Amino acid sequence: MTGWIILGIVAVLVIYLIAIYNKLVALKNQFENAFAQIEVQLKRRYDLIPNLVETAKAYLSHERETLEAVIDARNQAASALPKAAQNPGDTNAMAELSGAEGQLGSALGRLNVVMEAYPDLKANQNMMQVSEELTTTENRVAFSRQAFNDAVMAYNTYRQSFPPIAVAGMFGHSTDASLLEFEDSAEIQAAPKVQF
Repeated sequence: MTGWIILGIVAVLVIYLIAIYNKLVALKNQFENAFAQIEVQLKRRYDLIPNLVETAKAYLSHERETLEAVIDARNQAASALPKAAQNPGDTNAMAELSGAEGQLGSALGRLNVVMEAYPDLKANQNMMQVSEELTTTENRVAFSRQAFNDAVMAYNTYRQSFPPIAVAGMFGHSTDASLLEFEDSAEIQAAPKVQF
């Protein structure tokens, strides 16, 4: 009789461990899929940037340094993306991609400032179309990044809760996945300085 009770308890524990394992795998697959959506949008963005630069070149021939900075930043970000895509939960890969995306955003910001001084460029049909596509893609990247970060948070929360934390390491889920942030949060939280 006690043998059946012990066997029943062991069976319940095994089933419970299987349920924990399956949920960890499902949550990890969700954040990896969410990162795949980011990857698609970032690749689209990287493909649009050379078109933007080519269109601007005719008008900004003496702004070569700004255009080269955009292309260099784009290339760095494009080379960081495959490393992050290989392991979306890796802290170092996410930090490298975040840094490269920050530099790209900064370079694109400087290009936008320069373009403001050229009304003919802003009115150019090709420039308007590429800028609109780039803006749409930026919005898609933001939504995809939010979905990824939500999936990472769900995975990390479950992995860190009890009892999954007691067995997660045995199943290969010993570390938290990293969020993907493109902005410097300290910079965002700092109050802007205005001088007159």
